[in-house]
Amino acid sequence: MNNKTSALLITPLFLLQPVVSYAQSPTDQRGEAAAQGNTLMVVKQRSGLSELDTPAAVSVVSGDDLRNSMAQVNLSEGLGSVPGLQIQNRQNYAQDLQLSVRGFGSRSMYGVRGVRVYVDGIPATMPDGQGQTSNIDINSIDKVDVLRGPYSALYGNASGGVVNIDTQTGSQPTTLTAGTYYGSYGSWRNSVKASGATGDGTRAGDVNYTISGSRFTTHGYRDHSGTQKNLGNAKLGVRLDDVSTLTLMLNSVSVDANDPGGLTREEWKANPRQSPRGDNFNTRKSLDQTQVGLRYQREMSENDQLTLTTWHGERHTTQYQSIPLAPQLRPAYPGGVIVLERKYSGVDTRWKHQDQLGSVPFSITGGLDYETMTERRQGFENYNLVNGVPEFGEKGSQRRNEKNVMWNLDPYLQSSWELTSKWTLDAGVRYSTVSFDSEDYYVTSGNGDDSGSKRYHKLLPMGSLNYAVTDAWNLYASAGRGFETPTINELSYRSVDGSQTGLNLGLKPATSDTFELGSKTRLGYGLLTAALFQTNTDNELVVAQSSNGRSVYKNAGKTRRRGVELSFDQQFAENWQMKMAWTWLDATYRNETCDNNGNCTPSGNRLPGVAKNMGYASLGWLPEQGLHAGADIRYMSSIQADDENDAKAPSYTVVGLNAGYKFGWDKWSLDLFSRVDNLFDKEYVGSAIVNEGNGRYYEPAPGRNYGVGATLSYTFL
Repeated sequence: MNNKTSALLITPLFLLQPVVSYAQSPTDQRGEAAAQGNTLMVVKQRSGLSELDTPAAVSVVSGDDLRNSMAQVNLSEGLGSVPGLQIQNRQNYAQDLQLSVRGFGSRSMYGVRGVRVYVDGIPATMPDGQGQTSNIDINSIDKVDVLRGPYSALYGNASGGVVNIDTQTGSQPTTLTAGTYYGSYGSWRNSVKASGATGDGTRAGDVNYTISGSRFTTHGYRDHSGTQKNLGNAKLGVRLDDVSTLTLMLNSVSVDANDPGGLTREEWKANPRQSPRGDNFNTRKSLDQTQVGLRYQREMSENDQLTLTTWHGERHTTQYQSIPLAPQLRPAYPGGVIVLERKYSGVDTRWKHQDQLGSVPFSITGGLDYETMTERRQGFENYNLVNGVPEFGEKGSQRRNEKNVMWNLDPYLQSSWELTSKWTLDAGVRYSTVSFDSEDYYVTSGNGDDSGSKRYHKLLPMGSLNYAVTDAWNLYASAGRGFETPTINELSYRSVDGSQTGLNLGLKPATSDTFELGSKTRLGYGLLTAALFQTNTDNELVVAQSSNGRSVYKNAGKTRRRGVELSFDQQFAENWQMKMAWTWLDATYRNETCDNNGNCTPSGNRLPGVAKNMGYASLGWLPEQGLHAGADIRYMSSIQADDENDAKAPSYTVVGLNAGYKFGWDKWSLDLFSRVDNLFDKEYVGSAIVNEGNGRYYEPAPGRNYGVGATLSYTFL
């Protein structure tokens, strides 16, 4: 690995190192200019070097790739080239994207589960393991790292992997950018961004900044799916002296979204755009989140570096669910309106030391991560009685009131040893403690005191051995243990009908052991990667029953995920870029599991929500100026919708095309583009709601749809 790779792998939150660049060998300087006679050929800088040198399954996608001829609304638009990552647009902004890595997270009713998400080093995943992507500003992304497999164990409460988003760091010259996009179903996205710096960042007092804001509105493909979203992101850095920097990070998001809900197969086939429950109950969700973070980095000596990151945020959510009147009348039922007020904060402190023991260079990183969240959860009836007739979609009497506190405290240690010029050994360990405590303030006749607490502990080791066959070919083997506690949402209900109250404290954490073999080869200006893996999980957390937007969870015993991931990313003939990825994933139950009603899932059944095969290919002509164009094709095999494997979302293949023209005039640049998605108007299900008790598994995707956009930039030269 050498010290060049330790920058990526030295610690959980490898992502907190914007001042550390990925090292390149002399033959890899793909951003260099080669003068030949009077001709100057410039080859665009491409990421991927960390992918080659890192002994783990990691993919890097640049922000430019996410913005090129894209609507820039969802991460699902530009991450199709990442193997092992199943990311789907629910066409439901009230529930966020459906994102899973190697099958972990596929059961999530909303948000991101089983995968840790970071933005500029600040977790978008709460201490309990529940995350969201609504605060991610694609307009200012610098790159996205997707880490899969054993190394993800070093990030704490997640088994599937890590998605890290780094936003752009401002540099000279100052640039102002304005963008707009208009697409089908009345979709508008407008954005502005300013970035720049005073000085080059090497002297005390030098400042860099990136400030971005956007607004997105849509009527939605489906009925009752209109949305408006305002998003702001800012990063301000200052060099304090020759050895230290300070970075301030601000983020704010506000979303008001209708919730169209799922459909039965019959409803989907009859009219995929309908939303019968959404219209009847006026289902919707609003959220407002604001957070601030501060990162301090200091070079303590030539061999030692200190990094301190701290953050605080507040998130307010109100959600109206499609709960019929009869259940809401029961004394123990927590209502059909959820009101959450969350305050979260944390601090991550780490020390990195690089040295040499005899002839063996090594690096050791130790740290302590502490995160906490306080949640005030209230429930209200989703109706008001008018002359004895219920009017749904109105907040009624209170039915739930509790305070939930959760925190995690995780010390961690990782070391990297360059044993020889060919062999590198990495080893690490994290000891994770996750605590839940709930205090019930709603105690009435028929609804007793449901206060309770739970604490989980787990030692998470990992190790990896890398062999450099040549300078352009690495082989590695790695193993690690993952840990996944129930989230507060998974603990929230013991039955969907309200017959059992209180937190579901009988749930156990899931523990996963992963083994992986991989190969990475540099081919010209491209990278070919392959990974073979198997993950064995005990006490898998799965959906026991889901109804009307509410889910109850259970431990399902043993499961196994085994698969193959292949990817090929190649730049050729100066302006051509090709990406290909394929994933085969066999995710199954390894023992029979039964619920309290005697319903059993046989051993060998596929895990619901997980595609067995995924494929992606794209080809683009991407010059710096002039005409640009591209095409992509995506394949997803069928997805089981329930544990019994008697309902599924069919397989599909969709094609997208884009084209545009980039103009440049002195200090100005203009990019005009258009795109069409689902070119052949395929009717398919975009995502499946796992184990939905009423058979409403299906969230349909749009047919053929169009969009046009423009990006205008001015540079102060």
